[in-house]
Amino acid sequence: MLDIGSGWGGLALYLAEQCGAAVTGITLSDEQLAIARSRAQHRRLAGSVEFDLRDYRSVAGRFERIVSVGMFEHVGVGYYDGFFSKVSDLLTDNGVMLLHAIGSSDGPGATNPWMAKYIFPGGYTPALSEVLPAIERAGLIVTDIEILRLHYAETLQAWRERFLARRGEAKTLYDERFCRMWEFYLAGCEAAFRHGGLMVFQIQLAKRHDAVPLTRDYIAQREALLRMEETREPDLMIAAE
Repeated sequence: MLDIGSGWGGLALYLAEQCGAAVTGITLSDEQLAIARSRAQHRRLAGSVEFDLRDYRSVAGRFERIVSVGMFEHVGVGYYDGFFSKVSDLLTDNGVMLLHAIGSSDGPGATNPWMAKYIFPGGYTPALSEVLPAIERAGLIVTDIEILRLHYAETLQAWRERFLARRGEAKTLYDERFCRMWEFYLAGCEAAFRHGGLMVFQIQLAKRHDAVPLTRDYIAQREALLRMEETREPDLMIAAE
């Protein structure tokens, strides 16, 4: 499996632990790379998960699964054709990709100037009308689309409440200006998801129509199995381990 934009490594490590996947995670952040590798070592997963400082365009090889969470917003509309063409090159014939990103339900637009300056320079939340044509031109098949409408608004509310509960600690680490900016960012984004046309989309892609089951039942079934695995007590470790 390839994880494009692997961040702090959480998803790659989860897939290795819970699903037995061999994962290659790539990032452009030195800080994220160091933390992700440290977490893999600590959890004894270095043999199953490899993290690299690499641009997706320089990745070689073929992968049965590709996942990308929260990275696509930084690709840029002018590079969508290249992104999905590369995905097509990297996927095996029976491979499947899941693309998770923040998008706009109101059609193509522009990035808020404050967000572009202080939070996500170069970031852009695309409309599906901008994404799907590039997928089609790459010869990929959309096998599923899920729209998460208010889910992220609830997440942002929880983040803001937790941040405010420990605001004093954050001020000690940074300063009052940072705290005001971060609170404004969290509140503004929550409002945008509730009232401003933002949403999260998850697009499942493949090269073949039969790469995934005919109905979506398998998704809920697999989620239930994973929840059981997450709550199961770990096996006792022998002293030598």
